[in-house]
Amino acid sequence: MKKIGLYFGTFNPIHIGHLAIANHMAEYSDLDELWMVVTPHSPHKKKSSLLDNHHRYEMVYRATQSYPKLKPSDIEFKLPQPNYTINTLVHLKEKYPKDEFHLIMGEDNLKGLHKWKNYEAILDMHHIYVYPRIAKGGVENQFTNHPKIHRIDAPIMEISSTFIRKAILEEKNIRPLLPEKVWEYIDEMNFYR
Repeated sequence: MKKIGLYFGTFNPIHIGHLAIANHMAEYSDLDELWMVVTPHSPHKKKSSLLDNHHRYEMVYRATQSYPKLKPSDIEFKLPQPNYTINTLVHLKEKYPKDEFHLIMGEDNLKGLHKWKNYEAILDMHHIYVYPRIAKGGVENQFTNHPKIHRIDAPIMEISSTFIRKAILEEKNIRPLLPEKVWEYIDEMNFYR
């Protein structure tokens, strides 16, 4: 049995902040692997700036190649849209019955967890590993000392994909913020310009 952490994101594009958090979670928790689940598109994000699924998956694949504990995942591409996390978890449990799946999220997402579809069922069956974010407002009391919620003292990375896309459009050099292979792919494909 493997303990697998699921780190969901549009990864548009994946940057060193994502990688640093993912790697920290893989190294400093009891998880065996961390899957970076590329989400097809969130109803909350404008689709225009979102690259096609396969391009974002390719960037995650390139970014994680030299990290044995990190794996790219396109599991949500095959699920009906709009999709909810609970559906993905049920699907994974059916597909990999021997493994345990747990969620990874920033503290900012934990604040809205009580609004998620079937969040009680998620917490009954899965643990949640939370990394810190610089954010305003508190977390719901019910999640403060919850036995299934584990806070991991990861470095705070305040880099956003939005900032990176804007910088590329403005022809700024932001190469240090991207894994080298991801920068090369963006450059070669002429993305975000």
